Amino acid sequence: MKALTFGVLIGALAVLAGPASAAKAPTITQSLEMVSYGSPKISPDGRKVVFEETTTNWETNAFETSLWLADVASGQKRRLTLAVKSSGDAAWSPDGKWIAFLSDRPGPLAKSPVDRRQLYVMPADGGEAQQLGVFEKGANAFDWAPDSKSLAVAAETPEPKAMKDRKETFGDYHVIHADYGMVQLWRVALPAVDAIGRVGPVGPPTPITHSETFSVDGFAFSPDGKTIAFSAQRDPDLISAFTSAIYTVSLADGAVKKIVDAPGPNVDPHWSPDGSQIAFRAAPGAKYFFYANQKIVVVAAGGGPVKVVDPTFDEDAAILRWAPEGIYFAGRHGTDAGLYLADPAALTFRAIALPGSEIAARFSFSDDFKHVAYAGAGANRFTEIYAANLPAGAPAQLTHGGDQFSGMAISKRELVQWKSGDGAQVEGVLYKPADFDPHRKYPLLVVIHGGPTGIDIPALGPDRYYPIERFVEKGALVLRPNYRGSAGYGEKFRSLNVRNLGVGDYADVISGVDSLIAKGFVDKDKVGAMGWSEGGYISAFITTSSDRFKAVSVGAGISDWMTYYANTDITPFTVQYLKATPWDDPKIYAKTSPITYIAHAKTPTLIQQGGADRRVPVADSYELRQALEDKGVPVKMVLYDGFGHPINKPKQQRAVMEENENWFGHYIFGEPLAAALTPDVPAKGAKAPD
Repeated sequence: MKALTFGVLIGALAVLAGPASAAKAPTITQSLEMVSYGSPKISPDGRKVVFEETTTNWETNAFETSLWLADVASGQKRRLTLAVKSSGDAAWSPDGKWIAFLSDRPGPLAKSPVDRRQLYVMPADGGEAQQLGVFEKGANAFDWAPDSKSLAVAAETPEPKAMKDRKETFGDYHVIHADYGMVQLWRVALPAVDAIGRVGPVGPPTPITHSETFSVDGFAFSPDGKTIAFSAQRDPDLISAFTSAIYTVSLADGAVKKIVDAPGPNVDPHWSPDGSQIAFRAAPGAKYFFYANQKIVVVAAGGGPVKVVDPTFDEDAAILRWAPEGIYFAGRHGTDAGLYLADPAALTFRAIALPGSEIAARFSFSDDFKHVAYAGAGANRFTEIYAANLPAGAPAQLTHGGDQFSGMAISKRELVQWKSGDGAQVEGVLYKPADFDPHRKYPLLVVIHGGPTGIDIPALGPDRYYPIERFVEKGALVLRPNYRGSAGYGEKFRSLNVRNLGVGDYADVISGVDSLIAKGFVDKDKVGAMGWSEGGYISAFITTSSDRFKAVSVGAGISDWMTYYANTDITPFTVQYLKATPWDDPKIYAKTSPITYIAHAKTPTLIQQGGADRRVPVADSYELRQALEDKGVPVKMVLYDGFGHPINKPKQQRAVMEENENWFGHYIFGEPLAAALTPDVPAKGAKAPD
């Protein structure tokens, strides 16, 4: 549940065209069709940037990602990948001549498994991509060797003969907490190219590690290319994160050495420029590491004592690269996000200015660290790709996704603050219409993020799950609270819901609602709430604990922590936050479970979830639905067959959004409640319906 990455960010909001009365909010389909950008990678010389563009394909029912190449000086762009399916995770070869990437396109090599991501490489100046090897279970990640002649790849080991024989005899089944497919490291050589540009044959991957006692996660070549540092845990199960340690492997003889064996997680190794030290991410000494600060820790390449190099940075630090001037890392400060530089000797850090980009992430550096590419902007702007000179050059904007909103009515996002019941300072993002009138009374809809270590930011982006812009167009205000536990506000704030889940979270939400009602522009009789994952859990808490709301939507939410604990794929979550199992302390599980308060439930509730969700067990949704039905509370449950925790295909996301628009349209705005969605089937060749 903990978000270790920063998610969707930023861009440039175009000026609305025409009179305000003529502008309309984007339709659900328009929102789902909006293009987004991410994962910029700058070339070693800093002159070009490869980045990802994600578009919507209604025919294949997929959000598909392609690679584009931009020239920093001219701003000119061209598409690099045209094949079906998606391509991403691009990386330049150190000599700047090649771009490697992962793709789930149909593999041209024999025995390429369908829908498994494989490794491809293409000339940086254009040309056909070539597949490098075949990985039976797909390739997870890769890293270029410093000489640009080979790559290391993390991939799950092929199914052993004993397992194939078992399936032949007994059919398919699996043993819980066993039958793991361990991830190991492999090496693939770049194919030879002759004098006239002909590419030679590709050899099979050769194993670098082949252990049955650990499963590899992050890894990196040493500067001299002779050693790989990697993090690994006892098995790939999410519940085994605490076992992760740092290792090195010699490419000459395959010798593996564990250099950090402290309590985990210990992950994401990065070499110092001279190869003498390794930096990695850890929560040193933190038994309950789910909400503890992730720190930058350094150890000698041969092992030994470890040292925290960012002791005063009060947030998670995501290591980027170790430069001669220090360790670059990404981090948050409130709703802002940016670039920082840590000094490993002085144990200090400083922020790196990126003019006009208060919210920035996905940083990539040139070889000399004088150029950086990133995704960034600020409040009320859309995610764009930028390139800039360091230390503080004017950024060059390489994409213009914000133009998609030209002529549309888009709400204004602003930060608001309030005090919760126990005095904790809480912040949130308030969406207002362009013609907001403080003397009017507006319905209020609360949209609650997941995590709980997620965060809502005031950046512009396409709506997903909840048609927020359409709610604002109907006349509502929208509050997105960064309740206790949210990222960006320091470790102490993240720990305020420890043994207080739901209870403290609800107090943060309702105090935010009350603060807006007190300002005089919210109609207290027209308030609704919705959220997914942890946001769905808080929404379920609202359903069973309050009569202040007129409608609630619970997306993949927890209703009973005991049910959750016994069925989720990440059982340590509850032990981390409640500091007990349900068998050791059933009272804390009852106190923080919405189902405990079902006798108070009165609020009409929509429940939505993926039918194959392992993160939040579907049993929690069934339990809440049955209890509400038994109590005579209006309830509707929608199960999206075959989906896990996220609903990640456009057609089903459209259904999620339309179900929410229908539910709140009735209970908040007084519109008729449709018993079921009615499809508007387009003519053949026409665009998808709005």
